[in-house]
Amino acid sequence: MKAVVFDEMGPPMEVLRLREVPEPEPREGEVLLEMRMASINPGDALFIQGLYPEPKKPTLPGQIAGNHGAGVITRVGKGVSWEPGTLVTFSHFDSWSETVAVPAERLIRLPPDYPLEKAAQFFNIVTAWDMLEWVDPRPGQWLVLTAGHSTVAMMVAQLARLRDVNVVSVVRRRLPGVDLERFGASAVLELSEGLSVLDERLRALTGGAGLHGIIDAVGGPLLGSLIQQTAMGGRVVVYGGQSPERFSLHNFDVLMKDLQLRAYVYRYFSDPPRKEDQALLERLAHLTAPASFHVPFGQAHALEDFRVAVEETLLRPEAGKRFFRMGSSQRR
Repeated sequence: MKAVVFDEMGPPMEVLRLREVPEPEPREGEVLLEMRMASINPGDALFIQGLYPEPKKPTLPGQIAGNHGAGVITRVGKGVSWEPGTLVTFSHFDSWSETVAVPAERLIRLPPDYPLEKAAQFFNIVTAWDMLEWVDPRPGQWLVLTAGHSTVAMMVAQLARLRDVNVVSVVRRRLPGVDLERFGASAVLELSEGLSVLDERLRALTGGAGLHGIIDAVGGPLLGSLIQQTAMGGRVVVYGGQSPERFSLHNFDVLMKDLQLRAYVYRYFSDPPRKEDQALLERLAHLTAPASFHVPFGQAHALEDFRVAVEETLLRPEAGKRFFRMGSSQRR
């Protein structure tokens, strides 16, 4: 079978190779999936460079790249009750391949007609939900999303709109043809105009009420500036770091506003889904399956096209999420 692999850790464009590798056999507690689609994420580059903490460390040589994807069960190992033919999504390893053996405990069941481009990035949906739940904005309050063109930001914005929350999407520069208001933004502000202009516009938008929440993937001076505009009891989630710069705060910026600041690493980074999560996961699948819940879609690539797919993901993420399409889904 074909797979995108690496034998040493390093920049993806330097170490990734397309290779024929043996099809895995499902061991006890595992299932064999015929892959349908795998998402290509910035975190995959961190994995390839060995920057993730345990247990997300590559096994070299011959590590298959990719951490998230969706596929159909074809065979099961001993002690597994999953039925062949079931569509599932997972967060584990080896997703950039035609088939993969995955521990059964890592699987999330999806409806058979669930859209593949959503199935392959279902953990982004979980991330968007989790961060919004923690910030917990009320109807009419103001939430700022940085990296507004990113997949997660667009998902958060749509979920926030369902709660009647006012969403401000901050972008470096608006992209022609990308309607962020369609994705739930109440307002879109461009960082290219400068932080002082951004501050003024935020104060005007909120009427001086301040920001209840910030969900940030950028950091740097932008985050420091936004925190200055939080309301009493404001909440800030950091889940990325696109800026190479640091942000600066004084203790009183936190203390005098009863500010809560936390990091978020996606829910199933270390541990598999729990039985008590099942109801929520089913709810999210039901909520996001309709076409009215939009996901930014860049392009689906064959594994053979991995160089273009990965390079475009790293250099032009605003152009939409890219995927690898495998198995029978290539013929759709």
